[in-house]
Amino acid sequence: MPADEGTRAYDAVIVGGGHNGLVAAAYLARAGRSVLVLERLDHTGGAAVSTRPFAGIDARLSRYSYLVSLLPRKIVRDLGLDFRVRARTISSYTPVEREGRPTGLLVGGGEQRTRESFARLTGGEREYAAWQRFYTMTGRVARSVFPTLTEPLPSRAAMRRRVDDEHAWRALFEEPIGIAIEETFTDDLVRGVVLTDALIGTFAGAHDPSLAQNRCFLYHVIGGGTGGWDVPVGGMGALTDALATAARSAGAVIATGHEAVRIDTDGHTAEVAYRTADGEGHAAARYVLVNASPRELAALTGDAPPEPAEGAQLKVNMLLKRLPRLRDPATDSREAFAGTFHIAEGYRQLATAHAQAGAGELPAAPPSEIYCHSLTDPTILGPRLAEHGYQTLTLFGLHTPARLFDHNNDAVREDLLKATLAQFDAHLAEPLTDCLAADADGRPCIEAKTPLDLERDLRLPGGNIFHRPLSWPYAQADTGRWGVETQHANVLLCGAGAVRGGGVSGVPGHNAAMALLECD
Repeated sequence: MPADEGTRAYDAVIVGGGHNGLVAAAYLARAGRSVLVLERLDHTGGAAVSTRPFAGIDARLSRYSYLVSLLPRKIVRDLGLDFRVRARTISSYTPVEREGRPTGLLVGGGEQRTRESFARLTGGEREYAAWQRFYTMTGRVARSVFPTLTEPLPSRAAMRRRVDDEHAWRALFEEPIGIAIEETFTDDLVRGVVLTDALIGTFAGAHDPSLAQNRCFLYHVIGGGTGGWDVPVGGMGALTDALATAARSAGAVIATGHEAVRIDTDGHTAEVAYRTADGEGHAAARYVLVNASPRELAALTGDAPPEPAEGAQLKVNMLLKRLPRLRDPATDSREAFAGTFHIAEGYRQLATAHAQAGAGELPAAPPSEIYCHSLTDPTILGPRLAEHGYQTLTLFGLHTPARLFDHNNDAVREDLLKATLAQFDAHLAEPLTDCLAADADGRPCIEAKTPLDLERDLRLPGGNIFHRPLSWPYAQADTGRWGVETQHANVLLCGAGAVRGGGVSGVPGHNAAMALLECD
């Protein structure tokens, strides 16, 4: 970065070098605009990074965000990214004990195998037929809604016309998702598997009148127009590395170790003050794009802060010497862990966990889901680890709001991790601890992050991975044309808190760039 940024005015200064900021930088630089990216940390990527979290171990894990669904192929093509994903052969496996014997529901591996798994679990064809009808419906909605994410916001009426299915509109957009789930399915485990997509990162119940769960569900089933969740080849850092390369190649300047501390604007020109290890500086710009939370935006501009946000998840990264054997004799571990492995996520279990957490208690049976990146993409493992059968596991725990950790984050984290792993062990034929690898110092290769840890590490408000409650993907009174506008005409929000933000999508970055280019 030039020593004195005060001598140059940029077309755009982007605050934050996460994936959305890099998407915006690449689009704007390719359009001939001068761009400066200010990143607080010593590296780009934000939450979409790959790291080696275990000392002396050559395993590069996607540390905070794991799978890709909402990233439009349009962005990959437009920016010429060297980035690929691989589909998982199995969608999900959910272990359960029925009539005193371990069994489970395997979804994937072909239609016949899925049908047979439903029949073994439920004793008939009804639930599988209902499953097919339900996801045929969500698939139609996905094909209608997903292409709109990189267009100006449609009106609610226009979105309803695009969906063109009154049953689907009512089920997903107007009534609590619990109504549709209970009308469609009878088996408690099947109901729970469906509901999980409405709860990941969102603290809500199936019948929450706010419909926060519906918005969460919608974003989890529309990705790519199919709802599929794929594995990023090389880890999530491969995406942000490719984005940084694209931005720099187009002429953007990326300055790491530069923390923005204030934005001054009159609506026409702006100045961003920043600090580094060596002192302070400022950069002038016609536009400022903020790839941070609405809370951080308010702090930078001096505006009133938004309502407090709260995350509700536990994130756990692990490296195993081998995959654990399952108690269910009909399912191979390599298949079970290739997809999403659901734990304590029956419909009643989810409701109980939500009620307990809402009352200020840790769930007695914490729900969570796990997947194994290295089964689909072993390139994240060093050659020796891959040769000896090592595998990664990442766990995402639900219904653990930030408020539960306020008094003693470290102690509560330990208690929650122990309870979560106990639920996992209940479905294993051997303890997970017997399978954990050890790092160079002899410590088990496992790390856990609570919402407060995520707030500290990534400045996610309350640890909320979406920055604030997810929005509907259509225009409302205060959303603006692209959903990135703020009360300042030349300051745009390009992070997860923008309308149609959340997840590793690049959509807010794309839309902020389009909004700027339209106005320029």
